Amino acid sequence: MRGCCADVAVQGTRPQESPVSHAPAFKPQALILSLAVAAALAGCQKPDAAAPAADAAKPAVAPQLPPTAAFALADLDTSKNACDDLSGFVNGKWLAAHPVPADRTTWGSFEMLDERSEAASRHIAETAAADAQAAGVAKLVGDFYATGMDAAAVNAAGLKPIQPILERIDALKTPADVARYLREEFAAGRGEVFSFGAEADFKDSSQVIGYAFQDGLSLPERAYYLEDGQDGNYKTIREAYVAHVARQLRNAGVAEADAARQAADVLAFETRLAKASLSPIDLRNPENQYHFVTLADADKASPNFPWSQFMQANGLQVEGFSLSQPQFFAEFDRMLAEVPVAQWQAYLRIHAIDGMAPYLADTFADERFDFFGKTLRGQQEQKPRWKRVLDSVEGSVGEALGQIYVQQYFPAESKAAMEKLVDNLRVALKLRLQQLDWMSEDTKAKAVAKWDSFMPKIGYPDKWRSWDGLATSRTGYVDNVLAAAKFNHDWRMGKIGKPVDRTEWGMTPQTVNAYYNPLQNEIVFPAAILQPPFFDPKADPALNYGGIGAVIGHEMLHGYDDQGSQFDASGNFANWWQDADRKGFEARTKKLVQQFDDYVSIDGIHVKGQLTLGENIADLGGLTVAYDALQKALADAGMSPQEKTDGYTQDQRFFINWATVWRRNFKPEELKVRLNTDPHAPADFRAIGAPSNMPAFAAAFQCKAGDAMVRPDDKRVVIW
Repeated sequence: MRGCCADVAVQGTRPQESPVSHAPAFKPQALILSLAVAAALAGCQKPDAAAPAADAAKPAVAPQLPPTAAFALADLDTSKNACDDLSGFVNGKWLAAHPVPADRTTWGSFEMLDERSEAASRHIAETAAADAQAAGVAKLVGDFYATGMDAAAVNAAGLKPIQPILERIDALKTPADVARYLREEFAAGRGEVFSFGAEADFKDSSQVIGYAFQDGLSLPERAYYLEDGQDGNYKTIREAYVAHVARQLRNAGVAEADAARQAADVLAFETRLAKASLSPIDLRNPENQYHFVTLADADKASPNFPWSQFMQANGLQVEGFSLSQPQFFAEFDRMLAEVPVAQWQAYLRIHAIDGMAPYLADTFADERFDFFGKTLRGQQEQKPRWKRVLDSVEGSVGEALGQIYVQQYFPAESKAAMEKLVDNLRVALKLRLQQLDWMSEDTKAKAVAKWDSFMPKIGYPDKWRSWDGLATSRTGYVDNVLAAAKFNHDWRMGKIGKPVDRTEWGMTPQTVNAYYNPLQNEIVFPAAILQPPFFDPKADPALNYGGIGAVIGHEMLHGYDDQGSQFDASGNFANWWQDADRKGFEARTKKLVQQFDDYVSIDGIHVKGQLTLGENIADLGGLTVAYDALQKALADAGMSPQEKTDGYTQDQRFFINWATVWRRNFKPEELKVRLNTDPHAPADFRAIGAPSNMPAFAAAFQCKAGDAMVRPDDKRVVIW
């Protein structure tokens, strides 16, 4: 289960990544389901580093936070009909007036909140950096920020901070040397080729085990290596990648001819890994995310990479772990024996350089950005240095920053109001489950039992993580990054073999996102998302239920989507369905797959209904449950759904704010990557997909049969 965060998250939020490896930090995928997806979804976009010296770290006075994308009447395009295109009616005018900024690949509601979070985090970091006597979490944040903002020192250091790593790669002579190097790199928090992390056992969610997961590709997914793509765009990207690798190696002092040869070797190496890798759609199946083996059996299956030695190097004493994709790891073992050491060196060398490039001199950071940011995703300019350094703080000591963030920027009344909203959504969902006409009483009772065990987490953790033992300083940016990588890796490894700590969070409070974790049956809403257009304590009920209410419902319904529904009330991967009920569920979800398969995005590329199914189920169910909860809230307040504010009824404002949440512009390159890799459909289709299946939407806007936003009865999707 390698995957995303909250189902509603923003695709532009700062990625929750390992600060030094080329791939995102490990998360078993079936279970971490987010609202929106970070831009580093495919593991190829890291925080870019290097910067103009003008971005010196100066303490900010009280920050003026950027605006949010709160609903405003003036944004509506009244030349369009909501019954034809809700997204165009609500967002068309706004999107035309707000192109994607040069330092981003997407721009919309989530990104505007991310700008606010970044502005607040910058103030915190600059204040900490200005205090040479800072202690505790402020010292960690200040040390990272101060050293990261010292562009002159970073540029003067050049490649020296990682020279010992490169020298170790140069010294490799045998397959056993390569295996030892990989073990040592994982122990340092800088693994390559595959991912290894800690997560609850699919079969016993109360205990943490280790998970080895396929990884090691620089391009977004296997198809970029194995297919030419529409109009040959994958082929073009491969060629650009090879050119990038050669340039980066030359930057590191490799002779031109050798750099060209090594670049070709890297592509061939990663292509072989790609052939053994599962596709993003296949990885959505929990069966492909969990394969428990004993340590003895793993050693027998992998003679060239003894897993017992790997565990020992990482301080682990275990009887077994999940070797999650056996086919991939069988090929990895063969490659240790068959691939020449020189080719391994080329692969490991470029991954070491590119993985650390965000923290090195401009030469390396700029080259990395030119390919992964500009060529692959269409980002025209690097973020200013302060944002890139904040990305590093977030990836290394994000919860330490979050501890200060909630003290300064998260009012207690927001948490209390959210708790009430969650309770109202829970009541509405239970009624929906109890009234299902297509599910047997036995399965229904188990669905309600799962509902009863939901754990909501709002704002920030009740217990903050300890950072005791992490030593940082004001003398070296890369030193701080590497120290945190090792510290965080050891912290994660320390969980394996122990009971799950249900107080831990998988996102920091300053993250604009939300998530559902099926293994813990928990729904999590960080503080930063609890702002307009999602949530406003002063707004009328319709806006809050169409915003954060639908997000709450979305996360709850992930417990009953095509993945989450395969986990029981305790978070175990277990079948709690009667066969006939499961078949009925799959027949209904098949119609939703077809609905999204039919949507055509940029350059005639279709949305992948199977890839996006879980999010689409959660959108439809979440919006439906939020609408039910709104009706009860209005009744309790003595308000009529027909009561108008600014000329629109409560029901209309509910659906209008749902669409406001999903206003987002994309760079064309970014959109194409997401269509191949993102389990979330593009935002404009999310805005219209769920409402078009709801009679309540048609009634609210007096739509009629035949209107584009009214799906015919034989195609209308009703699940939860």
